[in-house]
Amino acid sequence: MRSNSCRDYTVVIPVLNEAEALPLVLKELTENGVPKENVLIVDGHSVDGTRKVAESMGFKVILQEGTGKAMAIKTAVETVESDCYVFMDGDYTYPAKHIPELLEKLGQGRDLVIGSRVYVEKGAQGFLFRLGNKALSMFFKILFGVQVSDILSGMYAANKKVLGEVNFEFKGFSVESEIVAHAASTGFRVCEIPISYRKRIGRKKLGVRHGFKIALDMVRLTWRYNPAFLIFAVGALMLIPGAYLDAYVLYRWLFHDVVHHVKALAGIALSGLGLLSLMLAFISLYLKRFEIRVMKTMRGIEE
Repeated sequence: MRSNSCRDYTVVIPVLNEAEALPLVLKELTENGVPKENVLIVDGHSVDGTRKVAESMGFKVILQEGTGKAMAIKTAVETVESDCYVFMDGDYTYPAKHIPELLEKLGQGRDLVIGSRVYVEKGAQGFLFRLGNKALSMFFKILFGVQVSDILSGMYAANKKVLGEVNFEFKGFSVESEIVAHAASTGFRVCEIPISYRKRIGRKKLGVRHGFKIALDMVRLTWRYNPAFLIFAVGALMLIPGAYLDAYVLYRWLFHDVVHHVKALAGIALSGLGLLSLMLAFISLYLKRFEIRVMKTMRGIEE
């Protein structure tokens, strides 16, 4: 088993107008043994004094390039050179006590460790949020074949090799799915650990519209990492009009003694092409998973 040293690590906290919650987050970090020099706050040009709050407590703050969470993470990775990075939000939702657990898993040979929000404080997640998170995690699992139960978790740890290969093409809250998609599709070792999740302090930034945007970005990620599957999956949609035409022609023939030759041929053609595309989509998934296993073996040999 590979082992990595995570003594050289940086805790990255992207923030935007978190002056109310950030002092509690930073205080908790120091209480859990995280040195101030190992913490980097990336400010998205806050207007509520967030930067002054962090600096007054002795923590390093930098202004991110561009806008959005993805650019904040990209700015941090390009600014600070560390063997390992731990990411968490500045809204007090993620307890700092889980940082040693994340780093321990990285030290045991994992490349990306996701904190899955299993122990959720009452009132911390609304029904729509829980439903959307489960739906997106399931959607991601189908597209990439990765056993991830909480794809939207904002607390995770990664080594510098993973982050150095990510393009950070997708902005905003899709950054987590982009990192996991790249790691899972290129042979890196991905795992989860259970973590707690608390009520956030301050205004919530993630809404329903962001969920649809993340789902769309997952489809775009599929085009990047497994285009054959996406093409054949779209082709499989021909099964829907094909099945409809087949059912209609059969109904008219059985109950009205009317034969629709053209519609029958069209239905058979669409159903046949749709079924063939569906089979090819499954084959492309298995081929991709075989490729991932090969890449994992090659990375293991290389290291």
